[in-house]
Amino acid sequence: MKIPFAAVLALSLLVPAVAFAKSTDRNEAMNIDSGAQSGTLTGDGKTVLSGGVIITQGTLDLRSSEAEIYLKGGEAVRAVFTGKQAKMKQQLDDGSWMDAVADRIDYDITTEIITLTGNYKVTSARGTNAGQRMVYNTRSGEMNSGGDGSRVRTVIPPKNKTPAAAPAAAPAGGKK
Repeated sequence: MKIPFAAVLALSLLVPAVAFAKSTDRNEAMNIDSGAQSGTLTGDGKTVLSGGVIITQGTLDLRSSEAEIYLKGGEAVRAVFTGKQAKMKQQLDDGSWMDAVADRIDYDITTEIITLTGNYKVTSARGTNAGQRMVYNTRSGEMNSGGDGSRVRTVIPPKNKTPAAAPAAAPAGGKK
């Protein structure tokens, strides 16, 4: 059975969209734009998108230099996006935005695990997390980063975003 390439790619991207995304994005058409496409669309193998890859679906915007879609039995089992840097942006259900960049975004469709490697940074209203490697399980929500000898930096913004009171002005004439 031949599966259209767009359907294979849609399967490969559906779960990360579920993990991060505005839930209505799944109901939107997926648009895939690349300079070239080569490989198999059936059986076991790999399809490569190159020449600048742009994928949009609803609020999802994913951009990379290259994408590799791995198939087993005609089904997408893994999608790898690479570039300096691969970028993903998507609106969340609460209206806020999530941005992720990494040299490599590797999505294992069968385990629903996303691995960001190479100078990754994930930014949302909840804060930022950056380092060399992050593994995110979309099923459980568990996230692991670091542990490979590199440092991880997390920044959590304050809950109270009102500015601190300005210091009192000095009295006129320059004397206190």
